[in-house]
Amino acid sequence: MSSPQILLLARADGSRVATSFNNAALSALDPFGDSRQLAWLGDDGVSAGLVQFSGEAVSEDFPHSETLVVHAGHVVLSSAEQTLELGVGASAVIGRGTHLTVQASDNSEWAFCALDLSDAPARPGLTFLDPYTLLNPSAAPEPAILIGPTPQCRALNLFDDPATELRIGLWDSTPYARQGRPHKLHELMHLLEGSVTLQDNAGIAVTVNPGDTVFVAKGAPCAWTSTVYVRKVYAVK
Repeated sequence: MSSPQILLLARADGSRVATSFNNAALSALDPFGDSRQLAWLGDDGVSAGLVQFSGEAVSEDFPHSETLVVHAGHVVLSSAEQTLELGVGASAVIGRGTHLTVQASDNSEWAFCALDLSDAPARPGLTFLDPYTLLNPSAAPEPAILIGPTPQCRALNLFDDPATELRIGLWDSTPYARQGRPHKLHELMHLLEGSVTLQDNAGIAVTVNPGDTVFVAKGAPCAWTSTVYVRKVYAVK
């Protein structure tokens, strides 16, 4: 495993990113096989990267929980109870143990963050991450690391698995800046509105704009600067 980093997974305009990827399935049961491109694979079961997939895949018992954000094509997820049609920019969660059928148009691509724990209980089902979800007030960053005024933040978990402490939902905030510190959790971020610059302790900065998806590994040095309102999808573990 490499040292924790800020990893840009995909740009909204499809332009190339500097992140390195390795083609590898998450397990022998991974229905997407080597269509999966890994940017991060931790020894704690968390992974992140891209999937480039076309056609159909069926999993009787989906082997992990996966958050996905579609960046190209059209993806249809079907379980026994529901069907989700996801165009570019749409996001959803596939719970571990779901009886799943995936149909993807030619050249479909999605960014993902997965949690694969062999002893985790099943959490079957599909969860659509509605970008217009109404949010509740949530805690702001701790005052000791803020640079300037305290922002007003809101959030709502749409998928919450107490057994694995995987939480996925939406968050927004008024502008703020904070000092760099090790990121407390693994986090996939998909920006819906606004713009934010994330910077590591070497001064390397990544600006994330609407439609972009980034993964920040647990422990990665990360400072935050936003000068406008920001709204994002998150998956944290």
